[in-house]
Amino acid sequence: MKKRESGILMGISSLPGKYGIGDFGKEAYAFVDFLERSDQSYWQILPLGPTGFGDSPYQSFSAFAGNPYFIDLDELVELGFLEKSDIDSAGFAENSRVDYSQIYKEKYRLLRLAFEKSKKALGDTLAEFYEDHSWWLREFSVFMAIKDSQGGKAWSEWDEDLKHIGSHEVQEFEKKESDRINFWIFTQYFFLKQWLKLKLYANNKGIKIIGDLPIYVSEDSSDLWANPKYFMLDDDLKPITVAGVPPDYFTAKGQLWGNPIYDWNALEESGYDFWIRRIKQSILLYDTIRIDHFRGFESFWEVPYGAEDAVNGKWTKGPGMKLFNKIAQVFGDVDIIAEDLGFQTEEVVELIKATGFPGMKILQFAFDPEGDNDYLPHNHDRNCIVYTGTHDNRTVRDWIETAPKDSRDYAIEYLKLDDDEEGYNWGLIRGAWGTNAYLAIAQMQDFLDLGEDGRMNEPATLGQNWTWRVLKEQLTDKLAERISRLTWIYRRCKDDQSRES
Repeated sequence: MKKRESGILMGISSLPGKYGIGDFGKEAYAFVDFLERSDQSYWQILPLGPTGFGDSPYQSFSAFAGNPYFIDLDELVELGFLEKSDIDSAGFAENSRVDYSQIYKEKYRLLRLAFEKSKKALGDTLAEFYEDHSWWLREFSVFMAIKDSQGGKAWSEWDEDLKHIGSHEVQEFEKKESDRINFWIFTQYFFLKQWLKLKLYANNKGIKIIGDLPIYVSEDSSDLWANPKYFMLDDDLKPITVAGVPPDYFTAKGQLWGNPIYDWNALEESGYDFWIRRIKQSILLYDTIRIDHFRGFESFWEVPYGAEDAVNGKWTKGPGMKLFNKIAQVFGDVDIIAEDLGFQTEEVVELIKATGFPGMKILQFAFDPEGDNDYLPHNHDRNCIVYTGTHDNRTVRDWIETAPKDSRDYAIEYLKLDDDEEGYNWGLIRGAWGTNAYLAIAQMQDFLDLGEDGRMNEPATLGQNWTWRVLKEQLTDKLAERISRLTWIYRRCKDDQSRES
């Protein structure tokens, strides 16, 4: 039986730091130290892939590659590949929001400058790295190099001959444009080197990483470009249908994600090759894998390509246990969390039960005063993860301020929320930590009692999503001690020894 533990949810981009976005530099290590002082066992992050449309980590150019934005520039200075003055000229602000337009312009400028200065020193190292990771790195590096040469256009708008990875034109591009390709290999070398070093630092302190694996890939991705046979595409390589979710209580017209739909028959015939490779990479990057939109493996909502919303879609059967039996056959026991939020049919419940994976419970969804539901703490079984809220939810404070009065009143009565606790946020966190779930997690924003400005993402919107960052001065010893105390009270500490009160 899994021991009782807890953790904090915060993406890498939200770390403090002086270069405009969270990265793998010293503030990342300082946050691991904060987790250790807080007696936390897990750090849950958002997807690590290079971001595309809307700066969303769920719309990435690759299901395998890492985001160059997260590369620590200070290491490049130490290696002599950058000058401090180069970074100073970028004008990065050490503030609470990510300015993605500035990051895109200035961070890539600095990385290209560092790449030029590194060629002589890293030539053999990059060649060896490419050889070891070519099973995914060739697709990504060639794709991004062609995209650069095409002015950043989506691959669906490229010249016809460049749309096929096996074409003569693509092979000629690889020969003639090796410098463009090597730049992207350079970014992945430093991303993986720095991330694995940070992960090891966390692991050595008893902190495990929960990584987020989106079920779908982006239409404008190296995954679709290099593996069209695994997706439902027409003769022009356009998606026939795309992913989303149907209308519900929260969204009258559903959510139209726009991701291409898998051809699960073709994947089955391949031995689920693409998914086996995804899991292989995820095992390298994370200790635990949270698979987003898990219900899509039982049945998924598909909408005609070009639709304006997700209303006129249909449910289609997914691969079910066949995929997870294959994963178990190849890798054995993989630590996976099933993101099973939303309306669950009996078939979805049975699939999750068959896998044995823990599901998720969100306290913000619990307090319907008119009935009983699985999210209420008294209904949590041991094999689940309870959250105050996820990156898609309001912060606890914002939820308390905006929830229907009867739901808010029920939560206050149920959890005995009290202003003497210095904020209802602590009552919600206490409610999560006190459940029977083996793992309890809260967003960093909820520990800080942030309001609407702390929200990470509002689904089905574009704007200020994915921009929130924590400030260094907010990660105090006093806060760490309070989290640690709560964690001890509910016996979720990393070790089994009792603490003095």
